[in-house]
Amino acid sequence: MAAETCAPRPLFGGAISTTFPVRFQDVSNIREVPDHQEVFVDPARDESIIVELLDLKGEVDDAGSALWFLRDIANEQDAGDNMVVEHSGTLELARLNVDGAPVVAGTAVGQLAVSKGRQDREAQNIVRLYLANIRLKNAATDVVITAYEPLLINPLSESARAVASGPAIPAEQAGCMPMSEIFKLAVMNFNVHDWNLFNGGP
Repeated sequence: MAAETCAPRPLFGGAISTTFPVRFQDVSNIREVPDHQEVFVDPARDESIIVELLDLKGEVDDAGSALWFLRDIANEQDAGDNMVVEHSGTLELARLNVDGAPVVAGTAVGQLAVSKGRQDREAQNIVRLYLANIRLKNAATDVVITAYEPLLINPLSESARAVASGPAIPAEQAGCMPMSEIFKLAVMNFNVHDWNLFNGGP
């Protein structure tokens, strides 16, 4: 694994924190981000990490919740018909306990074709999407952590202005931590410091 500087990152005014490389910049410094999201990007690699707080989807089964959210995002991005699920599993959170037991996140990884912003289908990039769902039932909240790793940049995509079109340069070759490791780091270090963020908490 490449040596890369990682640091704890406060989220939602410090009520939550996690850890990932310092090369990811807070998008809210550049443009408005919805209140229920925190978005970080590395424009040099067109990689991003998003943390979302959503109302708990009580009708979704715990065992399949990460896959459900993965498919939901793919459908939102008009990519439901081309997504290939590569993996699903679980990760135990190192720092977060609820009722004395460690919290376990469901995870899913898929490959899909997506367009940037308002671009059309002919400008689609191939990306690998890592997703974790942390179900905080005590706070009636589904936390969804997503990490986007470009695999193939379309020459028509806006992304091609910042990074070269064609196959993405592997992280190790660029001296960066692979997105699979960044994703694990961000999920396993997720922690809640102020449960009042969820309207009263546990």
